[in-house]
Amino acid sequence: MTTVDLATPKSRLDTWLGRFTMYRLILWVLAILAAYSVVLNALGWLTFGLADMLAHAVLCLGLTYLSNRAFAAVFRVRPHSESSLITGLLLFFLFWPSDLLPTVAWPDLAGVAFACVLASASKYLLAFRGRHIFNPAAAGAFIVSLTGLNVATWWAGTPAMLWLLVPAVALIMYRTRKVLMACAFLLVSGSIVFGELLRAGMSPGSALWQPFAQRPLLFFAGFMLTEPLTLPPRRWQQLALAAVVGVVFAVPYNLGFVANSPELALLLGNLLAFFAGQRGGIRLEFKGSRQLTPTTTELRFAARRPVRFTPGQYMELDLPHSSSDGKGRRRIFSMSSAPGTAELTFGVGTAPPLSSAKRALLELTPGAPLRATAVGGDFVLPRDGGTPVLLIAAGIGITPFLSQLGAGAAQERDIVLLYLAPGAEELAGSEVLAASGARVVARLADGSAPPAFMHDAGTVRIDAASLRELVPDIARRTVYVSGSPARVETLRGAARQAGARRVRVDAFAGY
Repeated sequence: MTTVDLATPKSRLDTWLGRFTMYRLILWVLAILAAYSVVLNALGWLTFGLADMLAHAVLCLGLTYLSNRAFAAVFRVRPHSESSLITGLLLFFLFWPSDLLPTVAWPDLAGVAFACVLASASKYLLAFRGRHIFNPAAAGAFIVSLTGLNVATWWAGTPAMLWLLVPAVALIMYRTRKVLMACAFLLVSGSIVFGELLRAGMSPGSALWQPFAQRPLLFFAGFMLTEPLTLPPRRWQQLALAAVVGVVFAVPYNLGFVANSPELALLLGNLLAFFAGQRGGIRLEFKGSRQLTPTTTELRFAARRPVRFTPGQYMELDLPHSSSDGKGRRRIFSMSSAPGTAELTFGVGTAPPLSSAKRALLELTPGAPLRATAVGGDFVLPRDGGTPVLLIAAGIGITPFLSQLGAGAAQERDIVLLYLAPGAEELAGSEVLAASGARVVARLADGSAPPAFMHDAGTVRIDAASLRELVPDIARRTVYVSGSPARVETLRGAARQAGARRVRVDAFAGY
């Protein structure tokens, strides 16, 4: 064994959350929130008619689903049903349910219906090279507001919803690793609203409570601002974007034909993010595969256009396949190739049992097309080439480090790589590691001998004491840990106890 046997609560949570893709988790959380709102309404905590609310849910979900499939058929692409259902649930919370009794409020009803269709259309019409630019729900709501048919009320931002909304947003932010981004937005926007309410004569306690209990800040941050396809790729860019959107969200203005609104603030942020990231969808062609180890396979792709990424980042692949295992079509994989190489490569663990996505990848034939939807991640080396680093790879966690070392990272900085594997035959990328110039330390559980260029750490248990012995200057190094959630958690703790002050992690939560 390479790490402590007992998983921590955090690693168990990470492993459990790893069973859900980001889209599937958001869909389930929104569905639970919708069911909760119906219960609140039935108990009298919300003021909608129950029939109005149920009809509103059917309209939003049904129309976004059907219109998305219709537009997909027109544009000859495979629809992403999870995405359309998420959009429908978002619109359910954005628009006030239309009155059905004693008379039908036809203009309001038409406005909601129009917003649903516009949201689906925006994914295909307001797009660049297959990537939609704007959050679909926000685009639909904003355009409808210009027609005068209806206006988004964001009724999810009510005190009664907070009991479930707060833990729901916290769970989503934790899973998507956007806690800092959400906090930056909440701090900026909440501070501005707090100041305005104080100037209006409200007491400090009420001015602090009102922005979060009666305005849609939490819902906006948790489910709209952090929509993955409309974010820039780097964390510092996301934090800057959150601050800008927070200002536009909270500062009142009226330009005649438009006034400040949450949806307009988000659309402006989406536009800024579009110019900061990989503009346009990424079209790939499968070139082939090779066995790296008995349980690891390398998949090779050629991109139709150059792909911008920094070594250590990931790519989200859209894998249409039948008999999905419940995690959806879109899966995240770290790139193992260096930028500028002729082909993009991904190292994938292929030990049974295989997920449906991995089976779909392994069944690809040369020439098969594939689409990627995003490039991102902050598991990248420090900009300062003088910063020494320690890379700790557990099993398939070697993947992002192969990209970094293949790009020549060890030629410009002091790098030590600690590679944990079951045995010598499970060491992937040895040719890249040998050519990198980095000092490589192998800890092999079965006691087998690593290649000659690696330092053999034997079968020592990796804890704080052994880390200090293997890397005596660990305290001055920035530490990067990559692997499964349980291993990452225990290895991060060991690095901290060994004296490391800066530890970055990249957990492979299952795909």
